[in-house]
Amino acid sequence: MRSHPRWSALIALSLLVASSAPGQSEPPRAPEMESITAADLRADLFFLASDSMQGRLSETPENRLAAEFVASRFARAGLEPPGGSFFHDYRLAHSALDDGNRLEIRRGVVQTVQLGEGFYPQRFSPSAEAEGSVAFAGFGIQAPAYGWDDWAGADFSGRIALILDHEPREADPASLFDGLVSSEPSRAFRKAVAAAGAGAAGVLFVRDIHQHPGNFDFAASAAGAWPDPPRRVPRITLAAWVESVEIPAAVISPRVAETLLAGSGHSLASLGAMADAGMSAPLVLDTRVRLATAVTRTTTPDRNVVGLMRGAEAPDEWIILCAHYDHDGADGNLVWPGADDDGSGTVALIEIAEALGRAAARGERPRRSILLAGWNSEERGLLGAWAYTLNPLNPLDRTVAVLNMDMIGRNEEVRRGGGRRFRGLEPQTAESNANAVNVLGHSYSRTMTEMVRAANREAELDLKMRYDNNPSNLLRRSDQWPFLQTGVPALFFHTGLHPDYHTIYDRPEKIEYEKLERIVRLVYQLAWDLADSEVQPDFTGPNRGSALPAATGLGR
Repeated sequence: MRSHPRWSALIALSLLVASSAPGQSEPPRAPEMESITAADLRADLFFLASDSMQGRLSETPENRLAAEFVASRFARAGLEPPGGSFFHDYRLAHSALDDGNRLEIRRGVVQTVQLGEGFYPQRFSPSAEAEGSVAFAGFGIQAPAYGWDDWAGADFSGRIALILDHEPREADPASLFDGLVSSEPSRAFRKAVAAAGAGAAGVLFVRDIHQHPGNFDFAASAAGAWPDPPRRVPRITLAAWVESVEIPAAVISPRVAETLLAGSGHSLASLGAMADAGMSAPLVLDTRVRLATAVTRTTTPDRNVVGLMRGAEAPDEWIILCAHYDHDGADGNLVWPGADDDGSGTVALIEIAEALGRAAARGERPRRSILLAGWNSEERGLLGAWAYTLNPLNPLDRTVAVLNMDMIGRNEEVRRGGGRRFRGLEPQTAESNANAVNVLGHSYSRTMTEMVRAANREAELDLKMRYDNNPSNLLRRSDQWPFLQTGVPALFFHTGLHPDYHTIYDRPEKIEYEKLERIVRLVYQLAWDLADSEVQPDFTGPNRGSALPAATGLGR
C-alpha cells in the first residue's frame, strides 16, 4: 500500500493553494469543454439504457454489446488501446453446492450437525476436509495497516479456527478501521486466507452476537447463501479470490458455537468482548471437529473496457477516470434499464473521451496519461475494478488518482420507510438536492478535496461531502473502493440514491440532463487539472485527515 509522508501532503496542498491564490493564475479551463453537451449525453443514454439492451447484466449478449459499444466510441475518439486491446480480461467464479458437506463435533461422542440448520459451507470454500481441535481467533482480522492482527505470533497448525463475523466496534464512528463503513480486512474470504497463513486446517465463522443480538434465523441465512432454486442474478465472485482459499470454510449457527464452547467457561458473547480488545493468543477449546466442504467451482471470462490518452510529458503517471457499464438485466418482459446506475457514468466517460480526442487532435495533451475505464460486474461486487487492481495495466504506485462516476444523473431522494436499500440515509427530497452532487472518498486525501473545490469554479455545484463515515456503506458500494484499499487517492461522484434505484423505473427519460452535463464538465475539469499538474495528491486513509490543516475554502 502506498502511503505518503505528511510533509509531502502539506507541500502538495500548499502548491495547490498557491496556484489559486489571489493574484495567481488558476488552472486553465480544460480544452474542448463545450463539446460535452446534454444532447449528446441523452442520445447515448437512450441507446445504452434502452429495453433492447436488456439491462446489460454481465455474462449476457447485451452486456457484451455494451462493452463493444463503449470500446468503439473510445476508438473513434482517438484513444489508444493500452497493451494492444480495448479490453482488460479476467475470470469470474461460480459456485454450486455439491454432495458431501459434513460437520461433526467430536467430544466423547460424535454429534453430526445438520446442513442448512446448523452449518453451511462458505461460497468461496474449496472442496476439502479437515479435522482438529477448535481454537478461537477473535475476528480473524489481519490488518497491519490498521495496527491489528488477530493472528500475530499464533500457531494454529492442525487446528480449526473459530472466527467472529464483521469487525471490532463496527457501530463506532471512531473505529480504528473505517469508522462506520465495513472495512475490507473484515471480508470473510480474506479472514480465511489469513487463517491458512497461520496454519489453520479449516475455519468456522459465527455471528458476532455481542454486536448483533436478538433473534437470528440461521436457516434463512443458509438458504440465502445457497438459494434453491438459484436467484435470477447468480452470485459470482472473482476466480482469483476463491483460488486463494485453500482450506475448508463454513458458517455455523450461534447454537452450534455454544456447543463447541461448553465447559470452557466462556460464552459466545463473552468471547466477543475478548475479541474487541484484540486476541493476544488463541483460546484452544477441548473440542474437536471434522469438517468436510463440497463445493463445485466453474469459471467464466469477463472484461473491462479501457482506452488511454497518453500524456505529453509524464506518460507513465496515470489518472484513471471510470464508471461501470453493467446493470441488473431482465426477467421476461421486465427490464432493469440502469439509466442512472450506471448508464449516466458510462455516457459521461464517452463524452470525456471525445473531448480528450478533440483536444489531442489540435495538439493539446495533459502532462500525465488518462485511462478511461468502463468496469464490468460492478453490480456483482465491484468485480471488474477489483480485477484491475490485481492485474493493473500500469503499476498502482504510478496511478496518481482515480475519479469514479456512478449514478450522476438524478437528485438524491430518500423517503421515510424506504427500506434496507436506504439504511443510514436521512430522509430528504429531490428538490433539496437539485444542485447537489455527493463527493465520497474526500476524507482520504485533503489535496483531492481542495482540487475538486477548485475545479467546481464553473459548474458551481453544491459539493456534498457527507457519506465517508456513514452506516449506509455507500463509500464501499462503488468502484473507487478497491483503489482506496490499495493506497490510491480516489473520489466517487454520486448524485445519490432515489426510489427508482435498482428498479425497472430507472429509465433514461428521468435523467436530469442539464445537471448531468455540469457534473461531467466538473469531472473532466478535475481530471485535466490532475493530469496536467505536478501535484502528487496525498493519501491519508480514513478518519486520518483531521491531522492536516483546515480546508482553505477553495471553490464552493
